[in-house]
Amino acid sequence: MAVNWAYTREHDAVVGLRPMSPRRPLRAAAALVQSRAWLTAFGTETAGWLVYLAALRLAPLALVQAVSASGIAVLALAGGRGHPLRLPRRELLAIVLAIGGLVVLGLSLAGAHPTDHVPHWSEAALWLGGCAGAGVLLSAVRFDVSHAATLGLAAGALFSGGDISAKLVVHGGAWLLVAVPLVAFYALGSIQLQAAFQRGDAVTAAGIATLTTNAVPIAAGIVLLHETLPGGANRILQVAAFVLIVGGATLLTDPRARAAT
Repeated sequence: MAVNWAYTREHDAVVGLRPMSPRRPLRAAAALVQSRAWLTAFGTETAGWLVYLAALRLAPLALVQAVSASGIAVLALAGGRGHPLRLPRRELLAIVLAIGGLVVLGLSLAGAHPTDHVPHWSEAALWLGGCAGAGVLLSAVRFDVSHAATLGLAAGALFSGGDISAKLVVHGGAWLLVAVPLVAFYALGSIQLQAAFQRGDAVTAAGIATLTTNAVPIAAGIVLLHETLPGGANRILQVAAFVLIVGGATLLTDPRARAAT
């Protein structure tokens, strides 16, 4: 909830700043740190991320990512001020999907003991390299069409690399070196997202970024970290929960972003 609240405030702060380009990250970062409103929001986002990091010490990546993805729906529900039926139909559907996915996820864990495994360094490098390569490639594209969508996808790819890196870092030891790409992923991803907010359809940018940010780490948890899925009907429930939560989070974006667009 803290992270998603911060995203809405970052959007409000960045739309009033001079245009930022992902090809000039230092100039974009300088503009952001001069905005007190953006810094306050970013501080809140960082605090929420530290809680997320603590959660990764306690549970597998896919489970933590799924619960984290539902935060945006809980935030929107609270935004209804006790009258959720007043929210737009798209947001109501997103809330139902995300909260329903949380319930199904809880049911899938009954009697289960989810675990994950430390990956081989070469496999981890391949996943992180893929996220970095996608982010760089999309950033280098000449944006003739759908600026916000392309930048949103780039931001999602970079944030995915950051989330996967965070899970590797909590293993400690030599994995602490992954803190270097972790910082780079999150820093560059943040700039991409702010640039996307300034280019056209902010709702599309946020939706694509959210889908990528949540779907890729969940896939990495299962494929790269070999997280154990429960057997029988619980396996079906858990996969369904992942789909519901990611779908709900993708449908839901900040109403003010839609108004600004």
